[in-house]
Amino acid sequence: MKKLAIAAAVALAVAAPAQAEEHAPVARTVSGAYDDVMFDVETAITNAGLVIDAVNHVGDMLERTKEDVGGTETLFTNAKVFNFCSADVSRAVMEADPMNLQFCPYTIFVMEQPGTVGEVTVGRRSYPSGAMEQVSAMLDSIIDEALSGY
Repeated sequence: MKKLAIAAAVALAVAAPAQAEEHAPVARTVSGAYDDVMFDVETAITNAGLVIDAVNHVGDMLERTKEDVGGTETLFTNAKVFNFCSADVSRAVMEADPMNLQFCPYTIFVMEQPGTVGEVTVGRRSYPSGAMEQVSAMLDSIIDEALSGY
C-alpha cells in the first residue's frame, strides 16, 4: 500500500508541470497606454457582434484586499478581465460536448504590472483541442484586431 501511495505521489508530481504548460494562457504584450489597449479590446469584442457581460476589476480587488489576506506585493498596476459569450460558437462547442459549458463565459484579460508601465499584456485561457478550437480562433481574432495598431 505504501508503494502505491509513493507511486501515485510521483505520478502527480510529474503530471503537474505538464498540466500547467497545457493550460498556460495565450498572451501578447504590446507597448501602449493601458486605457487605450482596454478601449481597443472592448471595441474588438463589440465589433465581433458580442455583448460584454461583465468587466472584472481583478487588479483593484487584489490591491484592496492585499493586507486582509496577508499580501505584501502589488501584483498589477492595472488588471481587468472581460467576460462575454457567443451564442453561435457556444452552441457549436456544447453540441459537440455539453461539458464544454465549463468554459463559458469566455474571457480576455488586459494587465499591466508594476515596473512595466506602458507594456500591456492581453490574453486568454488556453482551451483543449477539438471543438474548443473554435473558441480559441474567435478569441485570437478579437485579440488580433484589438492589437493590430500596436
